[in-house]
Amino acid sequence: MNIASLLAIKGNAVYTIQSSESVKGAIALLAQHNIGALVVVDGDATPVGIVSERDIVRAAARDEAMFSIAIGSIMTKQVIIGLPQDDLSSVGHTMTERRIRHLPVMESGRLVGMVSLGDIVKAQRDTYEGELETLQTQLMADHIL
Repeated sequence: MNIASLLAIKGNAVYTIQSSESVKGAIALLAQHNIGALVVVDGDATPVGIVSERDIVRAAARDEAMFSIAIGSIMTKQVIIGLPQDDLSSVGHTMTERRIRHLPVMESGRLVGMVSLGDIVKAQRDTYEGELETLQTQLMADHIL
């Protein structure tokens, strides 16, 4: 299974924020959409960073007056991007090794989706459950014969 297959199932909604927006605005968007990260974009909707709940918590631990500062000052600037054809197993491995939980997906220079590590784990679990059911059905059929 690849990212395109996963996005076809879960949808391709991506929530973004401009780097000049405040941390308070980012928190409101995260809560409103019940998500863990926002892609930070420039005026052309090109990703320039990503900001997660973890980034906000770390900033709050350093400075409790951080809610009015711009997202651009706390976002992760080196964004790892996925492509629709990327294999979920390798993407999951990369995300685990790089300790990231959200992966923006780009195609032809535009943002087309976002996958989380949880999305990948769920897709892999569903695949394994399907394989298990198939094997159980085959075993039962062999047992009856």
